[in-house]
Amino acid sequence: MIEISALTKRYGSLTVLDGIDFSVRRGEIAAVVGPSGAGKSTLARCINLLERPSSGSILVDGRDLTALSRSQLRVARREIGTVFQSAGLLARLTAAENVALPLRFFDIPHRERVRRVGELLERVGMRHRANHYPAQLSGGQQQRVGLARGLVLGPSVLLADEPTSGLDPGSTASILELLSELRTELEVAVVLITHEMDVVRTVADTVAQLDHGKIVERGAVAEVVSRSNSALSRALLPAPPAAAGAGAETWQVRYEGTRVDPRWLSAIGRELGADVALLSGLIETVGGQTAGRATLRIETAAPDGEISAAFRRHGLHATRRADEQPAASGLAGAPDPLAAPADLDGAPAADPDGSPAAEPALVRSAA
Repeated sequence: MIEISALTKRYGSLTVLDGIDFSVRRGEIAAVVGPSGAGKSTLARCINLLERPSSGSILVDGRDLTALSRSQLRVARREIGTVFQSAGLLARLTAAENVALPLRFFDIPHRERVRRVGELLERVGMRHRANHYPAQLSGGQQQRVGLARGLVLGPSVLLADEPTSGLDPGSTASILELLSELRTELEVAVVLITHEMDVVRTVADTVAQLDHGKIVERGAVAEVVSRSNSALSRALLPAPPAAAGAGAETWQVRYEGTRVDPRWLSAIGRELGADVALLSGLIETVGGQTAGRATLRIETAAPDGEISAAFRRHGLHATRRADEQPAASGLAGAPDPLAAPADLDGAPAADPDGSPAAEPALVRSAA
């Protein structure tokens, strides 16, 4: 669906993207993460040719966008929808009018505009707010309208640039659930730009880490979490802080196997004849398989090799805490340097008239 090869973007002597190779299949959500200034948003702008690459190719449905003329590119952009961080709604237009904007730009007939706007607002749960202005909507509701606008032309690719930034947890969960449902039903390829690792774990199929304009690690989210102890792996599934004072008896454990018996803690204690205490842990389902990290205190005279072997037999990787590689700056550790301060939008705005918008009003606003 999206095939990017050797993509480079320079601004004078500054190279922002350096030979990027990146692909997203139909019906897949591919997350792009990285610290501020890594080139994430520039990559998104290059995909829809808002920024023209210095070199490289960008294929969408087999067509190289970088080789198109201005008029051809105008048509090709119909295949690429975009959802911005702040929804980007025009304050003077209603929700329905905002959704209808791309249809107006491409001179879609009035009757088709009305039908398409109604369908999308219904699908994102905002038809009853069709005639409300952005100031009358909560942040989460605005993002739903923005998502409807991004999909109104029936694109095969959706670029979502920080779509949940600044939303409260409830609105974030709602937007992610909706995004996941829509990509499955519509089979769009989604490029998700985000700094929120819990968003990646929740909704993404694959993840790519950008750093200084290069992709330094990528793969299926579940594989990245389980296959290594890289900075990206630790940022995606961080071990919660453990109680201090456990000393040399502290071990860090990471799920490596695809199927780990949930009774592993008691089983290892029996095998080693040791007291094993759980100091902290995080276990989740990521990409359809169980992933987890834990900090343990193991009181035993058994050698380290024997302890590590016991964990390996249960699909776990274990090392003494002192042997663990420290968290890398930019992706893991506390506080998370990727995380922007939250600007919670609070409770949804009250409906001024307390009743759903009438159907004739939707038709007028979409015209």
